[in-house]
Amino acid sequence: MGVDRPVIGVSCYVEDVDRAPWVAQRSAVLPHGYVDHLERAGALVVVLPPRPDADDQVAATVLARLDGLVIAGGADVEAARYGAPPHVTSQDPRPDRDAWELALARMSWTARMPVLGICRGMQVMAVAGGAALDQHLPDVVGTDEHCPAPGVHAHHLVTPVSGTRVAGILGDGPLDVPTYHHQAVRPSSLEGTGYRAAAWHADGTLEAMEDPAAPFRVAVQWHPEAGADPRLFAALVESARQGAARG
Repeated sequence: MGVDRPVIGVSCYVEDVDRAPWVAQRSAVLPHGYVDHLERAGALVVVLPPRPDADDQVAATVLARLDGLVIAGGADVEAARYGAPPHVTSQDPRPDRDAWELALARMSWTARMPVLGICRGMQVMAVAGGAALDQHLPDVVGTDEHCPAPGVHAHHLVTPVSGTRVAGILGDGPLDVPTYHHQAVRPSSLEGTGYRAAAWHADGTLEAMEDPAAPFRVAVQWHPEAGADPRLFAALVESARQGAARG
């Protein structure tokens, strides 16, 4: 593992992809924005597809070869993972990603590895810590502002909580961020998880959380990989670099 260029793993989908002349070819899939931002920040990027043998031991073995981790966005976490029945709007479960990423979340916490969770990744980290999700935000906040149209990132404002790591990276003022989610971490369920709120939407949606006891364990509900702001990725890579230097 290089100190100057820390190795960052990023979780991804496995999907059937059409790529002419191939049809429905099983593929590891990740929006390139994640890779681009991390490489620009100085990281070497390794994509981590779901594993059929996913468990805590396998996750720990993989993490031992990395300096940092991004748990990426994607489909809804299966409601049964946090003891709830599925909402009628819930997407089909992805048990392969759920099992793999929950193990990565648990074992990266144990290893005190620098981690950035993005959208689904924030939800995975919360569920791994014992929190629950609001399964359909329009039922909670009364609007579809967080995901107004399928397949298109919208934008809205979020406000970091003063004194948090997120505010230290992004500032205290409102930020315009790319958004695409219909679920979110239930704020009341954070108690006892080790996480604290780190940013909010004006409608009360939790937009970021962090572990104040960890060197860098931050999660955001928006999609920084779809925007131009590099600061969250740069902060993750710098934390990973410092951790690698300490050995």
